[in-house]
Amino acid sequence: MAQLDQSENTGVPSEVDSYHSLFPLEPVPPPNRLQKTSNFSYITSCYKAVNSKDDLPYCLRRIHALVFSYDFHAGAETMFSRHFNDPAADSYFTKRKWGQHEPPPPRQHAGLLPESLIWAYIVQLSSALRTIHTAGLACRVMDPSKILITGKTRLRVNCVGVFDVLTFDNSQTNHVTLMPQYQQADLISLGKVVLALACNSLAGIQRENLQKAMELVSINYSSDLKNLILYLLTEQSRLRSVNDIMPMIGARFYTQLDASQMRNDVIEEDLAKEVQNGRLFRLLAKLGTINERPEFQKDHTWSETGDRYLLKLFRDHLFHQVTDAGTPWIDLSHIVSCLNKLDAGVPEKISLVSRDEKSVLVVTYSDLKRCFDSTFQELQQAAAGPL
Repeated sequence: MAQLDQSENTGVPSEVDSYHSLFPLEPVPPPNRLQKTSNFSYITSCYKAVNSKDDLPYCLRRIHALVFSYDFHAGAETMFSRHFNDPAADSYFTKRKWGQHEPPPPRQHAGLLPESLIWAYIVQLSSALRTIHTAGLACRVMDPSKILITGKTRLRVNCVGVFDVLTFDNSQTNHVTLMPQYQQADLISLGKVVLALACNSLAGIQRENLQKAMELVSINYSSDLKNLILYLLTEQSRLRSVNDIMPMIGARFYTQLDASQMRNDVIEEDLAKEVQNGRLFRLLAKLGTINERPEFQKDHTWSETGDRYLLKLFRDHLFHQVTDAGTPWIDLSHIVSCLNKLDAGVPEKISLVSRDEKSVLVVTYSDLKRCFDSTFQELQQAAAGPL
């Protein structure tokens, strides 16, 4: 894990409450160049830190004198950095100089995002808003700079709840009276994010560019996407709900559901492999505590006698075999197969040859497992000490 040189970064504390090993996730500006962010109107900074209670990494967002803790996702990037970090993408919306003609609207093959990707984002963001709104709360940070992307298309909304803390008014008796207004603002913000994705430019959501942006959407995307954007951006007399856009999503929801299920299958398969890897690692770790132990209870020959000698020969059978020409014979499938048989204690017989090749011991894997379990238990009892 990356470590910070405290001598060169005196402005970063070594510890904050129960968090330590702070590392900036954003460039730390000099003290004379601190600027307020456009989202929160406060000077903010972001760090990765380790919690001393569970030894897990977290993301710390510092806003003035407040510190907010969030889950840390390694390798995540913001929607802004992935899709809106190219100034050339704004060329269609920039004002043309005198005498220049209106540039033609770009096509999907000329840099615009695939519609399937935009709908994948819509399903996830609307699902997040639905969860928040159902709880009687509001997101208030639906912005490309606060939407994290992990992997290819997985979205997470960051900094949720920050505005609730920064704008808390203790003198107000009913704090939920403004919540419907905030929820309507969430829908408008979602519409702006979708429009920016369709235009592949944040310039498209500026008021003076809305007409050109909607023309671009009409040319390159389906009417469902256009209608969804118009519905989200158009203020209406009645209160709108995020559930209202479900008919516009339609059967595309099942596409995202299938993709999610397929991803779960892949993750479960990988997890099953790691479970097996962990089981084999524990076997090797236990075997390593037994083999070649210099001394045990003042007995210097402990690892070379009795059951321990059998385990030493088994270790040589695993890792130190050679070919007829005397060269090392390395076969990972042999190592994995033998460890699995040891763990299961199968009755299959195995020939263990001493290093001087003067003796051959024929034992079963069940015998080796008995020796292995009893020897490691003996070490554990000695480590625990007398009760």
